[in-house]
Amino acid sequence: MQKFGHLTLLVKEIQEAADFFIEKLDFIKTADVTGPNGFRWLTVSPKDQPDFGLVLIPADTEEKKNFIGNQAGGHVLLTFHTDNCQRDFDLFQSRGVKFHGAPKANPWGTEVVFEDLYGNRFDLIQFNWNG
Repeated sequence: MQKFGHLTLLVKEIQEAADFFIEKLDFIKTADVTGPNGFRWLTVSPKDQPDFGLVLIPADTEEKKNFIGNQAGGHVLLTFHTDNCQRDFDLFQSRGVKFHGAPKANPWGTEVVFEDLYGNRFDLIQFNWNG
């Protein structure tokens, strides 16, 4: 194994989820393909890391729908690295992103938890080292 490729994120609706990541967090759309059976493969990625993406998959069963917004069981699902936590916190908060508090200094770096539009938690972190 050489590197991570994609992380599947269950969503209610693909386009509204894509819009959140693109409009609120400055992600880019890295793939948007519809297959002959109507299955849509849409990925979004941080603009500086297009080789890793979130695959936005609509929950198509009741069981899957129960995981929307809680894919990590209430824990942080994924960590996003930044070179300036306060700057990104201010920008994303001005765009309506829900945060759990303000950036906090820790021994490993400055971080703050935020949510996507469904309630999945993500960590925005500025490491004190090359984390």
